Amino acid sequence: MDDKLIIPKHVAIILDGNGRWAKKRGMPRNYGHIAGAKNLEQICEDAWDLGIKYLTVYLFSTENWKRSKAEVSALMELFRRYMKTSIKRAADNNMKVSVIGEISAFAPDLQESIRKLVDSSKDYTGLHFQLAMNYGSRDEITRAVRKLAARCADGSLDPESISEEMISQSLDTGDLPDPDLLIRTGGEQRLSNYLMWQLAYTEFYFTEIPWPDFHKKDLEMAIEKFNNRDRRFGGVKEE
Repeated sequence: MDDKLIIPKHVAIILDGNGRWAKKRGMPRNYGHIAGAKNLEQICEDAWDLGIKYLTVYLFSTENWKRSKAEVSALMELFRRYMKTSIKRAADNNMKVSVIGEISAFAPDLQESIRKLVDSSKDYTGLHFQLAMNYGSRDEITRAVRKLAARCADGSLDPESISEEMISQSLDTGDLPDPDLLIRTGGEQRLSNYLMWQLAYTEFYFTEIPWPDFHKKDLEMAIEKFNNRDRRFGGVKEE
């Protein structure tokens, strides 16, 4: 890849196409999810090698509970294994892991595994890796509004003083920079309730490639396309 390319500081990814990838191979959907989880491990390393500082991925949405009971149960077991193995992986790669979304909906043992992973990696200084789990942007914004409304109700916050920055800080991503680039794999071209506030000025890259087949060369292609965009803010081209 060209050394002169600007590397996006924060990349967000919608990991789509696992089920269709598995079906094409005559396998159950969970086979695709397992392959997708394995690919995610490699993409984290690739992202850091390329110079990306923050990587946020859509792992499980608030709408995913509507999938079949069997698929949801299989995903929960996959998450349990993933959280436990990720503690060592984060340590080996100096990777700070955080979770956005409302994890209270998960079983207590999975919540505890998530907390252990986040706590054990909080001081690492490599890739900042965010997992969106039981995440939905509308839910996130609703929870943020409730926080601010509670402060208004108890008199600690003047409603007239609420700013965009204050709303941003009240979101799950309050300590993160907004994504520079959003990638969605699997051929769909929609946000699916993902980071809608944070993506206001983000460049979008959609690809037909299903997530298990999305590799470093494809990430490099997305970065090259990102560099070819004329980024304008307020009608003025960014230099």
